Amino acid sequence: MTPFILIFLLIYSGTHLYAFHKARAAFAFGTVTGIYLAAFMVLMIFAPFIVRLSERHGFEFAARLMSYTGYIWLGLLFLFFSASLVFDIYSLLVYSGGLMLKRDLSGIDIPARLSFFISLFLAVIISFYGYYEAGNIITERIVIRTPKIPKEAGRLKIVQISDVHIGLIIRGERLKSILEQVKNAGPDVLVATGDLVDGQINNIGEMAELFKGIKPRFGKFAITGNHEFYAGLDRALAFTRESGFLILRGEGVTVEGLINIVGVDDSQGKAYEDFKDIPERELLSGLPKEKFTLLLKHRPVVDKTAVGLFDLQLSGHAHKGQIFPFSLVTWLYYPVHAGYANLSGSSNLYVSRGAGTAGPPIRFLSQPEVTVIELVHGE
Repeated sequence: MTPFILIFLLIYSGTHLYAFHKARAAFAFGTVTGIYLAAFMVLMIFAPFIVRLSERHGFEFAARLMSYTGYIWLGLLFLFFSASLVFDIYSLLVYSGGLMLKRDLSGIDIPARLSFFISLFLAVIISFYGYYEAGNIITERIVIRTPKIPKEAGRLKIVQISDVHIGLIIRGERLKSILEQVKNAGPDVLVATGDLVDGQINNIGEMAELFKGIKPRFGKFAITGNHEFYAGLDRALAFTRESGFLILRGEGVTVEGLINIVGVDDSQGKAYEDFKDIPERELLSGLPKEKFTLLLKHRPVVDKTAVGLFDLQLSGHAHKGQIFPFSLVTWLYYPVHAGYANLSGSSNLYVSRGAGTAGPPIRFLSQPEVTVIELVHGE
């Protein structure tokens, strides 16, 4: 068992214990009800593993059913926990205030049953809205003026997609809506900055056909994300190539004499055999410095030794937390977890919120995006 899986199980199990305690405090249910609820919660704790096992053995319907059930429950539970925690903090303040004032302030506390219902109500309402938000993809537009783009080139339009997570949930109509945004943007270059696929990637060959319908005049480029390694690197790369992408794994190319595009493997690959571990500074130093240089890197982590050698790093991975308030966690871990930031001098960073969803098919205060970056001549 990997450390990540162990930590996930501990945290997820702890969250279920918290919810069980809250339900019991609110309803004071008996032993039989408690056993049924505990059994359901144990099933939900192991739902992500049941999904992967079902996929691996070809039980696609069961995998999809458990995927929707388990991941929607995960999102609902997280939202319930977040709302309920606010009530716990309030109760703690009331209790602490009573001790300091030497008075009984229990009259202004909120009863356990009421706080449970309010937390559950908020979690359900936000989950319904979040499912809508996850499918309501928008286009973010950025214009960058740079002397490295010749005047005669006009506007060079780069479209970024990140964290699509094609698999049991993101497929069919959901994928079509994402690619419709890409087509409408009319890209000169399309880049996919990791996590194009998710899970075992069974029976998604037809999805490659949808990508083939997008033909930017200067090509399509992709890099690995952590989920390419989770899904099985060989199959993930085969799907990406079939979709018409040139995969950059520790390498760079100069496109039509206009821009340099460099791609690096996601650091998750260090735990696997087939990982291209080439220093960014080394890669970037070997490219024409007079050209605008685009660095594709899945995680929004900046290599300080490479700053100044690229003009724009495009990343994803963080989903801007996907479901608030988890965005507070991603913000602490990645100082730039979404949007645009100047790093130093000519080097800049843009972090996409992602086009799909990982786990719960829910987003809250983190709308999915397709990003359009227009490069134009200027100072």
